Amino acid sequence: MLSGFTIVRNAVQLDFPIIPAIRSILDVCDEVVVNVGRSEDGTRDLVASIADPRIRILDAEWDMAQRNRVLAAETLRAMQACRGSWGIYIQADEVLHEDGARILKEKVAECDGDSRVEGLLVKYLHFYGGFDVVATSRRWYRREVRCVRLGRDVRSHRDAQGFRVGPERRRIRARRTDAVMFHYGWARPAKAIDEKRRADLALYPWRHAEGDTRGRPLDWIPLLRRYTGSHPAAVAAWMAERTCDPGRAIGPRRLRPRDLRLYLSDAIERVTGARLFEFRNYDVV
Repeated sequence: MLSGFTIVRNAVQLDFPIIPAIRSILDVCDEVVVNVGRSEDGTRDLVASIADPRIRILDAEWDMAQRNRVLAAETLRAMQACRGSWGIYIQADEVLHEDGARILKEKVAECDGDSRVEGLLVKYLHFYGGFDVVATSRRWYRREVRCVRLGRDVRSHRDAQGFRVGPERRRIRARRTDAVMFHYGWARPAKAIDEKRRADLALYPWRHAEGDTRGRPLDWIPLLRRYTGSHPAAVAAWMAERTCDPGRAIGPRRLRPRDLRLYLSDAIERVTGARLFEFRNYDVV
């Protein structure tokens, strides 16, 4: 049995593509567990509107006093409610390409008998300031675990970007795949970005020395590149309603001396395929 799991709170207010996210894994999963935190909008009704018997909603009161650690705690709650032996994890602002969903299902069957493999890696496209620009510098993770073997004391880690194993929190052993995850967190309309910044003030207060930055355009960052490929079918309708947004913008280019190392790292990666000093939540097996 293959499960899917995710967590979401205030999806309407934050304009998360939660419906495309769930639909992008639903066809390959026997169940999808959705941990819905008590929200200030119609998030639960939105999730329930999918009206598929494979979806199980967990109504939860999230302890926001935990700040960013609440995301890992609630992801773990969703994981523990899964009945499958493997689980595909997706965040509320991510959408898995349909080819990737098929790849993960096939890889689960292939790796199920190999006890060394505890997770499967997907590739990432991080959209920034719209649906035709991607962030590619080494500050953006190029792979992450999004399918895990359940029942092995695999735990969501920190702010739920990745997973660790056991009380010692060792890195999960994972195998690479060609599945691609599309991350739309920074491609949403300007109003949603402002709401994200407000929410992040509570989750990551140490990151916001400037205080409330609502109303500002996104900062220009190095190594933004044009994207001309296709998007997942599940997100087409959501994207079409948000393609034109005059308020969504990227600020002026301001190259800083410290950015030069990002260009150097990128040049080395293009030649060798290696990303120097890359942070990994996983060990490749």
